[in-house]
Amino acid sequence: MSPVTVYARRRAAIAKALRAAGGGIALLPTAPESPRNRDSDFPFRHDSYFYYLTGFEEPASWLAIEASGKTTLLCQPKDLEREIWDGVRLGPEAAPAALGVDAAASVATLSDAMPRLLANQPAVWFPFATHAGLQAQIDGWLGVLRSRVRSGVQSPQSQHDLCVLLDEMRLFKDSHEVAILRRAGQISAGAHVRAMQTSAAGLRGNIGGGLREYHLEAELLHEFRRHGSQFPAYTSIVAAGANACVLHYRAGNAPLLPGELCLIDAGCELDGYASDITRTFPADGTFTPAQRTLYDIVLAAQDAAVKVTQPGKRFTDPHDAATLVLAQGMLDVGLLSKTKHGKVDDVIESGAYRQFYMHRTGHWMGMDVHDCGDYTEPGSKPREEKDALEQMVMKKPPRILRPGMVLTVEPGLYVRPAKGVPKAFWNIGIRIEDDALVTAKGCELMTRGVPVDADEIEALMRG
Repeated sequence: MSPVTVYARRRAAIAKALRAAGGGIALLPTAPESPRNRDSDFPFRHDSYFYYLTGFEEPASWLAIEASGKTTLLCQPKDLEREIWDGVRLGPEAAPAALGVDAAASVATLSDAMPRLLANQPAVWFPFATHAGLQAQIDGWLGVLRSRVRSGVQSPQSQHDLCVLLDEMRLFKDSHEVAILRRAGQISAGAHVRAMQTSAAGLRGNIGGGLREYHLEAELLHEFRRHGSQFPAYTSIVAAGANACVLHYRAGNAPLLPGELCLIDAGCELDGYASDITRTFPADGTFTPAQRTLYDIVLAAQDAAVKVTQPGKRFTDPHDAATLVLAQGMLDVGLLSKTKHGKVDDVIESGAYRQFYMHRTGHWMGMDVHDCGDYTEPGSKPREEKDALEQMVMKKPPRILRPGMVLTVEPGLYVRPAKGVPKAFWNIGIRIEDDALVTAKGCELMTRGVPVDADEIEALMRG
């Protein structure tokens, strides 16, 4: 199936949903360009929703989808002078054939085109709270229509969040998306392999007077780009030693030292789709006994989570499975006192494990590294349960996993110096993360091109 057909089918699905809801029109802009500083912009990255429906990467563009199925694109007009500076534009004349839309016009006509498209529509759909100023723009266009009411022009009577429709669609990946996600996972896995090998070689040879976090970040970025990735999917985390206990640490200039671990959480973005991998490895290629003890606990937790990442299970089941293993491990190695905290069920009930494991075990992934999609089951009734503060709240049951969903599986342990915590484990931070595609029989880990077993990591780094 050609990409044009893929996007056309998605637009047709939105039109069908509009008809089912009583008709109307959906409006969607791409992301704005963003200035970095004087005379310099950040690299442009399209809006994910817009790209999902068009495959179009140019800025200053809008898409309109009517319940009838008609689609209209507004984009930048051809401008030979600007194209000398900024690159060739597709232009409205070529857009219908290239993108499969029914009509296209210059975005310079936006203020006139939108009231015309909105006229006599029963409802308008657009993404709520995703684009600054979008609500005000639509209000302005509706105001234009209301001023023409005496001439018989009707204004949409209701407004709806387009994300409700798009989030559900994007949660289930089609074959086109899965192929890109697999390739992104392969590229990112190769980058992690390169970083591990660079770390081991650097510490053996003490190249350049010492290896630092930013050296490994450079290796990641090089590997991403040389295989065709357009961007990192997010700011890479390269955390040496105690820095690994900072969950959102950014690669800095801390040195990689023998006897310490390095945690890398990094993934590329390929053709609009993210990957998300975390590996933790000994900077010099050999785990210490204390590091290996905690590492094996985290790996066992991930294995337990992967086993329940399958159709029919709930989104929270992998987290619960991982947390049980981690909590038992904390008791076994003395991170938590059995005398003080009791058995593993007591640790789970009290939340004492959160001292060393304070995040969830996964999230949806796709076009965005933290992708859209409801984490509770649609159509289910709320039920009363305790929240993290032990207060009773009304919550819907967690989402049921189904084939086509993609989520991460990422347990961890983070041991900061504290009274009662064995010093051998101080400043050890470990996380292991892979991207899982839910399949009919279980799940496919799309990022296992980089080793995860401790012995295999050491063998790779020796090589």
